Amino acid sequence: MEIRGSLPPEPAALVARQQSYEGVWRFTAPAVDASVPQARHAVRDLLRRQGVPAHEDLVQGLLLIVSELVTNAVRHAALLSPQVAVEVAIGAEWIRVSVEDNHPYRPKALEADYAQTGGRGLLLVREITDEAGGVCDVEQTANGGKIVWSALPLAPLPGITSPRRAP
Repeated sequence: MEIRGSLPPEPAALVARQQSYEGVWRFTAPAVDASVPQARHAVRDLLRRQGVPAHEDLVQGLLLIVSELVTNAVRHAALLSPQVAVEVAIGAEWIRVSVEDNHPYRPKALEADYAQTGGRGLLLVREITDEAGGVCDVEQTANGGKIVWSALPLAPLPGITSPRRAP
């Protein structure tokens, strides 16, 4: 697993206001089952190392989202995408996690079918995101792949209902 961290270039006035935990980190991993817990642990360790002021429920929800998104990429995109990329962007008020693969299929959240043992990962991502007051979506990449992402507020937003854009 390759891990790279970088801060986006910003004007000096913004840098002065920037919190020490803010930045963008991206790593790649092979599209294999072992990458799921590795990605989850890498994100958890990053949040701790950077001192992100997120409550435990948010962190657990975010880690579950990472697990579901990487699992989907491994299970459904590995044939066309032997590597997946995980990106964590942390701002003063939001955390955004995304998983990118090279498969063109745009996933859709399935409705709950209690007879099946799987297939509800994106539904779970959507529900966790909504409950936290965040947003999620799927975007096509320039090379024909996709990025599935979820952005969650660091602090609960009282009385704000986020628009839901579900994968």
